[in-house]
Amino acid sequence: MTQIDLDSRDRKLLALLEQDCRMSHADLAERVGMSTSACWRRIRAFEEAGLIERYAAILRPEALGDSFHAIVHVQLTRHEPAHLADFIRAITSRDEVRECYATTGQADYHLRIRCRDIDAYNRFLEQFLFTMPAVSSAQTNVVLRDLKR
Repeated sequence: MTQIDLDSRDRKLLALLEQDCRMSHADLAERVGMSTSACWRRIRAFEEAGLIERYAAILRPEALGDSFHAIVHVQLTRHEPAHLADFIRAITSRDEVRECYATTGQADYHLRIRCRDIDAYNRFLEQFLFTMPAVSSAQTNVVLRDLKR
């Protein structure tokens, strides 16, 4: 990854791409005050330098039937490499787990979970998470509403 010095126009361009990566280069260029070709070259430089990891569609989980949303704080009992590898492999394979972070603090991992409803979440806990030998406990915080995504 190459280091790029970013000015305010670069940061604005990146913010616009983050909001809507399907915006045309002409529209982006106009909004940041540069020519279309210069804008295209700058975006290409961001991609080559690794600033832009990927482009993606942001889906509305509720529209897909996944209205239950929670943050789960998982504490492990065993930090043995084999148990840890099994935990990571299992967590990353589950559709309900939208994000997973290894963190410092009381919990070892924080999971962002999306599923159909509370019953589906309870099945996830009982039939999956709590059956894993490495898991000591899990504390759930139900998300009431998204304030910033």
